[in-house]
Amino acid sequence: MTTEHITSLICTLCASRFPLHDSLLTCPTCGDSGILDVEYDMDRIGREMTAEALSRRNRDHWRYIELLPVSAEYAPPLTVGGTPIYPAPTLARTVGLETLLLKDDGQNPTASFKDRASSVGVAVARAQNQPTIACSSTGNAASSLAGMAASVGMRSVIFVPQRAPEPKLAQLAIFGATVLRVQSTYEDCFQLSMDACRHYGWYNRNCAINPHLVEGKKTAGLEIGESLGRSMPDWVAVSVGDGCTIAGIWKGLREMYQLGFADRLPRILGVQAEQAAPIAHAFRTDTPLEPCEANTLADSIAVGVPRNGHKALKALREAHGAVATVTDEEILLALKRTASLAGVFVEPAAAATVAGIERARNEGTIARGESVLAVLTGNGLKDTRSALESARMTAAGSSPILDVSPDLDAVQTLLGDPS
Repeated sequence: MTTEHITSLICTLCASRFPLHDSLLTCPTCGDSGILDVEYDMDRIGREMTAEALSRRNRDHWRYIELLPVSAEYAPPLTVGGTPIYPAPTLARTVGLETLLLKDDGQNPTASFKDRASSVGVAVARAQNQPTIACSSTGNAASSLAGMAASVGMRSVIFVPQRAPEPKLAQLAIFGATVLRVQSTYEDCFQLSMDACRHYGWYNRNCAINPHLVEGKKTAGLEIGESLGRSMPDWVAVSVGDGCTIAGIWKGLREMYQLGFADRLPRILGVQAEQAAPIAHAFRTDTPLEPCEANTLADSIAVGVPRNGHKALKALREAHGAVATVTDEEILLALKRTASLAGVFVEPAAAATVAGIERARNEGTIARGESVLAVLTGNGLKDTRSALESARMTAAGSSPILDVSPDLDAVQTLLGDPS
């Protein structure tokens, strides 16, 4: 592993520092609640990872190798990162903004943001000569890990909750993973995966406790900082489940600002579903996190016990951020609008981000003249059932698909004469 740029691991609870070690995932004093964070020698990195150096590198997330905890020689061959940022003027007007940008992470190899973390996890496991890698997931992290592991011939064992959508299960099956569908909640699924990793000695890819995985997630923030550093949006909006995605993106943004690629930092908007919003509640009330029963169609953020909640709250406070909560109906409407007004097909957790932006705009959290970038974390093919439900809902209950016999008269009957 490449460790010369890493100074230590620091506990996010007690602030104790530890040297980098293969088997150390959480703080020995604080236990599984003591999530660790990787610290780097930023002065050294600033001398090496210059704009000129980046100009000669591939447009993937390994271009930021000095800010990753593993050598690129162990990286899976699939191209991760370098995802596009689109302007969305029509969608912007609809949600009440002048400027809205969409970062489409559904274009990663397995069609989700989670490829950033999984590629780093697989690389670290390879560097440690681990033959098997495992995780729990509501779907995206699972299919992402299965694909990354398959690309290097590594065995993956995936624990998914009973509610995991069928398209994501199909990805797991076709990638050849060992899939254990746990007949219970995501929280029970997570704990079972933790117990199994300890029992069998598998490499634990669970982003909620593995400090290396968040380093992969932060690369989205690094990309935003590099691409928009001199025209940084006022806000970056991210949907929130366990909390490690928003914490990772904020860390990446902060590091690019520290290195001089960005001239300022944006504020962060965290978005949760109303029926799965423990982080939003804790942030608004300034009270400790309280578990809740998660009940939302946005499976990727259906988390009632956020394992990285402390890091997410810290990121929101450092970023002078805000939170928005949205209903499933708002998510479905945003799913349809993002596709029909911006041409980007997203899954419900990504649509929640757009819905949250509109909610924050309506509540006065975001001003009309402020610019916003939405991180869209997954492709709509991940959950086609919700997409069809969204299309039906926005078609006033009628079917969005019209059956017609193969003749022009039948078409005219449905559509009328040309205007």
